Amino acid sequence: MSRIHVPALLVVLALSACAHNKKIVAEKSPAPTTAPEAAKAAKPVTPKPAEPAPAPAVVDSKTPEVKPVDAKGVAAHLDNRRPDDPTRIAEAITKSVDLLLAKQETMEKPKEEGQEIARAEWPYEGVYRVGGQIPIGYRVGGTALTATCLLRAPDYDQDGRRKDAVARAVKFICDQTKHPLMSADDYTGGYDVRGWGYTCALGFFLELKAAKAVPDGEAGRVEATIKWAIDSLAKTEIKEVGGWNYAHSPGRDSVCAASPFMTGPSLQALFEAKKQGYAADDGVIDRAIKSLERCRGSTGSFAYAAQKEQRPDSPEMVPGSVGRMLVGEVTLYLAGKSDVARIRGALDAFIVHWDWLDQRRAKPGTHEGPYKIAPYYFYYAHYYAAQAIEMLPKGDRAEYRRRLADLLFSVQMPDGGWNDRVFPRTSNYGTSMAAMSLMMPSARAPARLAEAAGPKVE
Repeated sequence: MSRIHVPALLVVLALSACAHNKKIVAEKSPAPTTAPEAAKAAKPVTPKPAEPAPAPAVVDSKTPEVKPVDAKGVAAHLDNRRPDDPTRIAEAITKSVDLLLAKQETMEKPKEEGQEIARAEWPYEGVYRVGGQIPIGYRVGGTALTATCLLRAPDYDQDGRRKDAVARAVKFICDQTKHPLMSADDYTGGYDVRGWGYTCALGFFLELKAAKAVPDGEAGRVEATIKWAIDSLAKTEIKEVGGWNYAHSPGRDSVCAASPFMTGPSLQALFEAKKQGYAADDGVIDRAIKSLERCRGSTGSFAYAAQKEQRPDSPEMVPGSVGRMLVGEVTLYLAGKSDVARIRGALDAFIVHWDWLDQRRAKPGTHEGPYKIAPYYFYYAHYYAAQAIEMLPKGDRAEYRRRLADLLFSVQMPDGGWNDRVFPRTSNYGTSMAAMSLMMPSARAPARLAEAAGPKVE
């Protein structure tokens, strides 16, 4: 077993916060090998709660009352195999595919009596509503993420069910580029999630192209949608600051803080676009990278959102940041602005403080508790932890993969899926992110900015 080294500063801050709470996470998730010594020497500190997340500027209807979904991980107790057992992982991925195919739906209403509408969506559902409905940005983004999971699962080219489901999803996403609330030209800032549609659709369609899996008859529309998404991200970047934020200040030209939660995935999609030869604006990318660097604190934590550099004497507390640290460090690494030591530190912090994330999994509300952790960071964090593991030296990956799989299986639901929200529908998102985390060792490596010099696409 490889020894896992932990940057001392991160360990001291991380474990002292846990000790203050008198519930050291290592009791459930063993800390890295050097953590016990650091814990003994760590001086407990009083955690300072993070700043609350900005509330939605406008929500057109009350959050629907829902019965919390049963997301207890009882499935893991029925399986005594090692979490990194290849057969166990393969079976979990197969079950995930079956669940996701069954969950494909439509939210469109028939325009005339008797009209049948194809099941083409996997909407993401959160508390935010527009006109009382799940916003189109969540519908496009959730559909793209789930379709990406189906594409990555083994033997896609031999599975007619998946190919048909993905073809319907591609048509749906292309159709929504004309939706008024997906328009970048009409974007007015404020709390607005259309950007998730741009980013997730871009990443999915680029992966379809790379896999040579674009559905028959859709090549032209896929090309147009890729260019539309790149252009839309450029038009909706935060002025002067760079990067992106779904909780934007009102007004498209207003200056506000960038969100690492949104900026990291958007940059990774743009790196891939450049690698494939698309004309992504270098200025947009450079400003977004700088905005992500400003979010990083002196301890390696990442702010919820930042407009200026973090003060060295008051960084965001690590337990509330682990859901963002991984995407931040991985994306900066891909941009040539981070290193393996920082990535390892973010991974170790994720493992040590995993219990704080789990306390908010599948709970009502958003940014609550002492560290203002939202439930939707849970499987998001696991996905980028899996991505971070593949950036480590090869000899170090196996143990981290085992630990991550162990955490994921510990919260797997009885039906074989995963969900971090109170909305049953959102198990499509949780299951997709968890399954893609387990598949990360065989996934196509994310593009590095330095590689972004492919043949130009006209």
